[in-house]
Amino acid sequence: MRAVQYDQFGSVPSIVDLPDPVAPDHGVVVRVAATGVCRSDWHAWKGHDDSVRLPHVPGHEFAGVVSSVGASVTRVSVGDRVTAPFVFACGTCPQCLDGATQVCTRQQQPGFTLPGSYADSVVVPHADVNVVALPDAVGFAEAAALGCRFGTAYHALRARGRVAPGEWVVVFGCGGVGLSTIIVAVAAGARVVAVDVSPAALERAVALGARAVPIDDGAVAAVRAITDGGAHVSIDAFGSRATSVAAVASLRPRGRHVQVGLLLDDEAAPAIPMGRVIADELELLGSHGISVGEYAAMLADVVDGRLRPQESIGRTITFEDLPEAILEMDQPATSAGMTVAVV
Repeated sequence: MRAVQYDQFGSVPSIVDLPDPVAPDHGVVVRVAATGVCRSDWHAWKGHDDSVRLPHVPGHEFAGVVSSVGASVTRVSVGDRVTAPFVFACGTCPQCLDGATQVCTRQQQPGFTLPGSYADSVVVPHADVNVVALPDAVGFAEAAALGCRFGTAYHALRARGRVAPGEWVVVFGCGGVGLSTIIVAVAAGARVVAVDVSPAALERAVALGARAVPIDDGAVAAVRAITDGGAHVSIDAFGSRATSVAAVASLRPRGRHVQVGLLLDDEAAPAIPMGRVIADELELLGSHGISVGEYAAMLADVVDGRLRPQESIGRTITFEDLPEAILEMDQPATSAGMTVAVV
């Protein structure tokens, strides 16, 4: 099969021919129809994740058709249209048994601990736990967007942030996760302020229903003025010391901050003013992916038109474009929204 592979961190990826994968006893092989190009793939390529072993095939957002099934799999069949969250859960640890598969203590991840979806085929272990059937009305490209960025936004806002109709949500960073968060928030009946450095990203955010605030020294004051005292929920979808601190500062008393963007190296320990957290009873919440159990409600909203993940897609590329798409993430983004490759 074709696959995109790099042999060293930061080296130019190439398209290579690898053996076709074999379904494990408890798993399936999915013929990839679409795969997302995510900032997390860039982190893996740069060597920021110590779980990655070289040579490596990236990619963790995908959708496609099951091509082979392991002997112990009971609820997935060859020919099924499917997707999966980027956290492959074991199904048996206490977290999985509690429904929190996104924080499985024995999790595996395509494109990180396992070969990923920048390939013709990808293996999904523990398929009876991790595979999600796709309704016919949901296309492969939009389904690929659900696996990480859109699903992450859905879980962060609905399960962790507990957004309610009429509340104010402020989103720092309007890349794939940020734009997805805006879509989810608007669908939930919330009012949204989007903060970003990119005029193109802010323009896209406004088109999705948000108020726009450029990132500068006055951004927090602008957010607090627009929201009449601060947002009920803040989301740092970018991941930096500056954006996490500003997001917390944008909250009203008893507000809820959800950290989604990864903070690395020198950015990893932002100075959050804990005195204000205590005095205003703020909540600081982490959010990681989406549980398998949340897919049913999310897909129902997609089928009924309440959620439109396709609006978070900025451009569609081919399989042959994938190596260059990784390299492009080394530079500032020139377009807004997700990139999805049709394989």
